[in-house]
Amino acid sequence: MKHFPRFVFVFSLLVLSIANLHSQVTLKSGGLQLGIDKTGRVIELRNLVTNSNYVYVDSPGVLIQLVVKEKRILPTKCTYQAARGLIQCQFGSNTAQAEIKVIQRPTHLVFELVKLSSKETIDAIVWGPYSTTINRTVGEVVGIVRDEKVAIGMQVLNLKTLGGNYPNLEGSTWARGLAAEKKPFGSTMQAYAINRDRARLVDAWGGNFKSMPVAAVKGESVIGSKIALFSCEEPKTLDIIEQIELAEGLPHPTVNGTWFKRSPLFGKSYIISSFDESTVDDMIAYTKRAGLVSLYHEGPFKSWGHFILNPTQFPNGIAGIRKAADKAHAAGLKFGVHTLSNFINTNDPFVTPVPDSRLSKTGYSLLTENIDESTDKIVVQSPEYFNQKENSLHAVLIGKEIIRYRTISDKAPYTLVDCQRGAFGTKASSHQRGDTAGKLFDHPYNVFFPDINMQREVAGKLADFLNETGVDHLDFDGFEGGLASGQGDYGVELFADDVFKKVKHELLIGTSISKTYFWHICSYYNWGEPWYGGFNESMQQYRIDNQSLFERNYMPNMLGWYLLTKTTTLSEMEWMLARAAGYKAGFAMVASPEAVKANPQGGLLLDAIREWEKARNTKAFTDEQRKRLQNPSNDFHLTVVDKNQWLLQQISTVAQFRKENKVVQPGEPRSTSWNYEHKAIDQPIRGIIRASAGEGLVKDIVLTIDNYSEIAIPFEILPGEKPGYSIVDGSKSLILYDSLGKYKRTTSLSSRVPSFTKGNHQIKIDALFEGVKPPVIEFDLKAISTEEKIQSTF
Repeated sequence: MKHFPRFVFVFSLLVLSIANLHSQVTLKSGGLQLGIDKTGRVIELRNLVTNSNYVYVDSPGVLIQLVVKEKRILPTKCTYQAARGLIQCQFGSNTAQAEIKVIQRPTHLVFELVKLSSKETIDAIVWGPYSTTINRTVGEVVGIVRDEKVAIGMQVLNLKTLGGNYPNLEGSTWARGLAAEKKPFGSTMQAYAINRDRARLVDAWGGNFKSMPVAAVKGESVIGSKIALFSCEEPKTLDIIEQIELAEGLPHPTVNGTWFKRSPLFGKSYIISSFDESTVDDMIAYTKRAGLVSLYHEGPFKSWGHFILNPTQFPNGIAGIRKAADKAHAAGLKFGVHTLSNFINTNDPFVTPVPDSRLSKTGYSLLTENIDESTDKIVVQSPEYFNQKENSLHAVLIGKEIIRYRTISDKAPYTLVDCQRGAFGTKASSHQRGDTAGKLFDHPYNVFFPDINMQREVAGKLADFLNETGVDHLDFDGFEGGLASGQGDYGVELFADDVFKKVKHELLIGTSISKTYFWHICSYYNWGEPWYGGFNESMQQYRIDNQSLFERNYMPNMLGWYLLTKTTTLSEMEWMLARAAGYKAGFAMVASPEAVKANPQGGLLLDAIREWEKARNTKAFTDEQRKRLQNPSNDFHLTVVDKNQWLLQQISTVAQFRKENKVVQPGEPRSTSWNYEHKAIDQPIRGIIRASAGEGLVKDIVLTIDNYSEIAIPFEILPGEKPGYSIVDGSKSLILYDSLGKYKRTTSLSSRVPSFTKGNHQIKIDALFEGVKPPVIEFDLKAISTEEKIQSTF
């Protein structure tokens, strides 16, 4: 009898397990088996190849949840009607009921919210989060998590469905992506949709514009929000994504009919330039000589909004730029233009002489007094919106007049002070008490923005321009401008989708920010600007840090923009090209026709780009070499041996010397000497000499090699500045850079550059120090440490 209670207990568990099994929804598609219990918890994310369930059991996640007044409401009961392909979920006793359509595709599951009671009271819905034990690689933008064997993914299937976990009322964050997130236990995947079918107040542009009134987008409720779930063997992930795109009607950009993610242009480099109708032929020739795939104009527009061309650069207007694009295409190149998405210049017809009433406004107030066309103090009911911290143009729209003001009084009567009437070429007019004054949404670039409806017209005008000219390369730079509608990431992605779907030819597309739906449209992310320093200084760590983000999200490695000037040297260029080869990354080279012509090494620079890119794109570098190429302390030189063969020389720091100021007796030498053993091949001396942090300066620096050969450095060096001289290309120039790596000036060495042979050598440094706490001289001696032949592998 003593064993009977245990038997009863085991039997009870068995009955309970059978009951749970019958109440559970089990769905299969492709490599995924999904299990949902009777309360809507996702308790099984099983890959059918490994037969492993990757759900994190302590927090399994939920199929769908509702958001009402910022409160999350989980389902209490879910049932599956297999014959109708519907999951019905009950949320509490009186909150709401939802119907979710289920489609089991050969490769993936589709879930679509098709019905929701009390939908008017619902602020948002959230798909998931779905918790997994996988955290080796988490693609936060694309919404896929994977290890070395398995991938599990969630894909948003329309614009209204955003990647993330409903972060705020606006529906946006500055995060690169939140469709998947790494967690201590593994990862989560999630998506959401906002009920936009009603007016709302949001803190727009990442919370900078508080309580912005946002009009309803009629019909744009949470109904129709749709996602896909899948699992597969990790190497087949891109195959599954492509099949999902095609099956679900997602954007599927191609190059010559091939999906871009598999096209020959994936991760390729291009030139950005400012040219005109008379110099486009030169830039096409330079782009071809450099072996790059596209010529991209850095700014051909007189105004954004209507995208009116600059008549100085393109006096023949649309016909002129169409001819330039045709020439580029005939040369086998893409042809691009640069703009800032939906930014609107103050000289655009959307602003002047009659401003469009659909310009986005951060808020409103009413006039409390009549004003005539000369009134320079305007009283409004409330200071809200007019005293915003983010306020670049201080512009108000009243009727058909834009008025600028200096400030608003902090006490009633709330008065706009020092008003400039008829701003931006609009007409000063009289206005009546009770008229609406709208604070225009602006930006430090001295631009305005459209509301969501006007934005669609702007997107249409941009698409019309692309169709009329044949331009087939475009960056959605300033992509965050979509936030100015108050519609968050939905506004951002809608702009890109409108342009993409209206353009009639294939389009190469970049961006300044990453979003989940837009992932399907985008060709590359190319982040990193060249304006803050030289090749190895301007945002370089940021560029490198981006590479893992790209790899996690199946995007091509790109290093950003670099600037070729009239003083760029071959060693600088090869420093960057080595990093690009190391990270298998493309880049944009900013190069005007004037800069290329004025640079004495201009042709050599273009040739270097061509050969390094050819070696990179034909996989000439081994994994071990790529690791060394990634190291920013290593320099390299590439020499052509044959058509598909090169000599790779690594130039490394082989010794480092420091010289401090020292007090000497009259006649006593100030110099400091070191012994150096040269183990590499015979070669001329190379190196970088700099002054470390301190006060004052260092001047009259003289390097003496083996007590006979002197190099006089005719620069005064301030702390942080570093003159670096290099003869990688056979010259004997000495170049001075500032602390940011920006070029300052060049001089030629007056004496012969000494060489090192194998064996022992003496290095001596003499200098004059000035200042209370003079800096320390640091000298990095560099040498060719290895020479290797490399060749294309395909």
